[in-house]
Amino acid sequence: MKILVLVKRVLDFNVKVRVKADESGVDLTNLKMSMNPFDEIAVEEAVRLKEKAVATDVLAVSIGPAQAQDTLRTALAMGVDRALLINTDEDLQPLAVAKLVATLAGSEKPDLILMGKQAIDGDNNAVGQIVAALLDCPQATFASSIEIEQDQATVIREVDGGLQTISVDLPAVITTDLRLNEPRFASLPNIMKARKKPIEIKSAAAFGVDLAPRLQVLRVSEPPRRKAGIMVDTAADLVGRLHSEAGVL
Repeated sequence: MKILVLVKRVLDFNVKVRVKADESGVDLTNLKMSMNPFDEIAVEEAVRLKEKAVATDVLAVSIGPAQAQDTLRTALAMGVDRALLINTDEDLQPLAVAKLVATLAGSEKPDLILMGKQAIDGDNNAVGQIVAALLDCPQATFASSIEIEQDQATVIREVDGGLQTISVDLPAVITTDLRLNEPRFASLPNIMKARKKPIEIKSAAAFGVDLAPRLQVLRVSEPPRRKAGIMVDTAADLVGRLHSEAGVL
């Protein structure tokens, strides 16, 4: 069984986001970048399936600039077998990313495509669904549990009303949620080994798909600052303020 797992290089979740002065986007200058946390969960699940002898080949794929090789080396250190960088300096939109993944899947023929449910930079939650549509294959989103048996995957999904259990035939696309697993820390020996492993690099243009953006970002701005809270001395003061100022109670 072959697994294709997608990883994206994003601004580290611990870093405070800053908007550029001209409001053209987020300022990434000299800031720490890391693997998208949801994709890290997808990598962990792929490696666990390999450790269970369910999967025999795990390919990590990243779409982005040359610096994304660092993200792929993290995936290699976690235990994936191979790594591929689809190189582009453009900030691709979900449709373009999905087209590249679908085209790659046509040549790699994976039995399972794993990825995070969303990236924490764009929060689009769209690539997995579009890939499944382009490949005309089953999909299971927001997975909190995955069990593979023969040519079928049983997935527990997190939905607004609780949990939903579905079964999908393979090949399929599955997107991962936070409760699926706890990603491992790569050991120092594995990190050192990952530095020596080859990473295949292909140009995004070589895939021959239309990568033109369909959306135009007009302006990026920070949310309005919250007003400072008010300290009250007693519960009675709080109730009084809620009644007179907030219009409740």
